Amino acid sequence: MTETLAQLAGLFLAAFGAATILPFQSELVFVALQLRGAAGVGMLVVVASIGNVLGAVVNYVLGAGAERFRGSRWFPVTERQLDRAQGWWARWGVWTLLLSWAPFGDAFTVIAGIMRTRLWLFLVLVTVAKTGRYALLAWGTAAAA
Repeated sequence: MTETLAQLAGLFLAAFGAATILPFQSELVFVALQLRGAAGVGMLVVVASIGNVLGAVVNYVLGAGAERFRGSRWFPVTERQLDRAQGWWARWGVWTLLLSWAPFGDAFTVIAGIMRTRLWLFLVLVTVAKTGRYALLAWGTAAAA
């Protein structure tokens, strides 16, 4: 494996981990690789975005899997509360996925799974948010360098 592929794989893993409920950060890896010229900026944005979106999908699946506990003593809300929350989420909450790039955004991706957000809508909003974040990070890094 070439050094560039290894660095891109590391970026992918850092971005993937950063999007899950695990305490990872990908921005430092991204900036370091950009400053080193390890790969083109476009490639860095694509690799980091794909890793970050796939990590968010893991959260979505975890949230969707929580559904099997619905109605049990392990599920933290009542049926009535969940029905109300699902109505609110369908109308307003889905747009919080545009904040999925933020430090607290992982919770939104889990909630999206619990709330059974349509996967295509989840993917569109999360991809826009996460790709936009890496594009802005690349632009800011280039401007500062």
